[in-house]
Amino acid sequence: MKPTKDENETYNGQCVNNEKPLESSRIVYNGNLIQEDEVMVPKAIMDSLGPMIEFYKSYLEISRNQQKAADQNETRALQDVTNHNAKEAFATQNSDTDLLGDLVNNIYQKKAKKLICHLTPILCAHLAPPLCSSDPILGFFINSELSLLQKKIQDETLKNEIKDTLEELSEYKKYLLIDIKDLSESDGYNSWRKNEITELSTLVQQRFRNLQNPVDCDNARKLICNINKGCGFGCQIHHLVYCFLVAYGTKRTLILKSKGWRYQKDGWESVFQPLSNTCLSANGQTHSNWPGDENTQVVILPIVDNVFPKPIFQPPSVPSDLAERLRKVHNYPLVWWIGQVLKYLMRPTIETKMLLSEKEEKMKFTKPIVGVHVRRTDKVGTEAAFHDVDEYMFKVEEYFNNLKNPPEKRRIYLASDDPKVIITARQRYPNYEIIADTDIAQTASIARRYSNLSLQGIIMDIHFLSLCDHIVCTFSSQVCRVAYELMQTYSIDASNKFTSLDDIYYYGGQNPNPQIVIYNHVPRKKGEIELKFSDKIEVYGNHWNGYSKGRNLRTGVVGLFPSYKVVNVVKAVDFPKYD
Repeated sequence: MKPTKDENETYNGQCVNNEKPLESSRIVYNGNLIQEDEVMVPKAIMDSLGPMIEFYKSYLEISRNQQKAADQNETRALQDVTNHNAKEAFATQNSDTDLLGDLVNNIYQKKAKKLICHLTPILCAHLAPPLCSSDPILGFFINSELSLLQKKIQDETLKNEIKDTLEELSEYKKYLLIDIKDLSESDGYNSWRKNEITELSTLVQQRFRNLQNPVDCDNARKLICNINKGCGFGCQIHHLVYCFLVAYGTKRTLILKSKGWRYQKDGWESVFQPLSNTCLSANGQTHSNWPGDENTQVVILPIVDNVFPKPIFQPPSVPSDLAERLRKVHNYPLVWWIGQVLKYLMRPTIETKMLLSEKEEKMKFTKPIVGVHVRRTDKVGTEAAFHDVDEYMFKVEEYFNNLKNPPEKRRIYLASDDPKVIITARQRYPNYEIIADTDIAQTASIARRYSNLSLQGIIMDIHFLSLCDHIVCTFSSQVCRVAYELMQTYSIDASNKFTSLDDIYYYGGQNPNPQIVIYNHVPRKKGEIELKFSDKIEVYGNHWNGYSKGRNLRTGVVGLFPSYKVVNVVKAVDFPKYD
């Protein structure tokens, strides 16, 4: 589909086809000349490829700044080859669908490996984690848009062509991610990250031990937390994390009140180790409700819903003396930080550890394995929508298909509060090895939830879900989020080892955490909102199709926007210094 001389297209206010012959056409993105060539680019295609072009621009910029002398000639060569292939693709095809497929073929597949091989460790730290995600935003967008197009058209031949294109794109993505993973493991960068993340974890755990084991308990400053918040296990665990973060932020030893716990009347120490080996008494000379003052020895902390003033130490805050190091090794420092708190809090007793070990051996828990958590009962229709088993298994299948060497026998650990879910999964997916316990599911029902057996069951589910290679769940479930947070403690960076069928990750009761706009956006469709660089966006949710919904705090307007144009920002807060 070659444009004629009288066509005139613009992109973001810049001339793309300036009523000139083919030899003078230009591709301009956000006011920057990306490519000067003998091709005309349909606006729809350019609109679809924002993430890819931004990645390409970022690579060229960083390559010039960091490896100027060594890479200058090769960068030019890469640019020339990429431009040439793109030109051929646009010049020889006659449909937007074919153009998109060929552009991805030429740039995203053939050039990606060569491009990635130039990345320095710093570039990997900033660009590789998003690319290595199980479903990059670009993949969401292309799959969603082409699938919608496929449903609208009547021509069966064209439908099949789009289907083939989607399958090819999926394969391209698979091998690109494999190449990136192999690269990170072959150049020494992954070893450095492993050492750094281990050092950080050791440092943090030692700080926690020091805080919780003061030299003089009688005179130590303390913070009192009651675990019996009126909610389920995952919610209560997050309540305890909130208490611990405030204790850490105020340099107070956390004293946990858990006797009469609705899950276990004997309290926290019946299944987990005590928070302290030396200081469990709430006694003190002076007492006060939150916030108290520096001279108050014992402060009583309310639940997060009622706390005022709100502590600055709540999520999304990360200690500033850790934040910079974390940015370089982990794609989501907040989740790593919460995971470290859980690692300390949820240290199992010898009896609990034996229970988990026996269960692991009995059910033959081996990898590779995907964890699937299906929440039913009280959540459906209130906090969460219903999602059929097939929706979860579609994502499981996708994960296994993207492995470099998919196993012959595919395996999942299935956790649910509804035994029927397990029965249904085994009936529909006989080719899968499904590790699940219907007894645990039955104890998780509303009628039997607050019991010793239920407590053992939920601890086992969270433990084994966190050990999986990937987790498919709904982030509206606190149990799912606890498992995801704990996953971070078992690998260098597990921030992308999840698929949520509903919410993005969040921490209940967290302080405001707007995302920041990194690319301008001019609305192209009804329902979209304008974005300007550095705008703050209160994100309501990710639609998992390349778009998110939120409110622009500058304009107050609510609507959709491309997900890749905003980023989470690490909120570094000055916690007390710990020597």
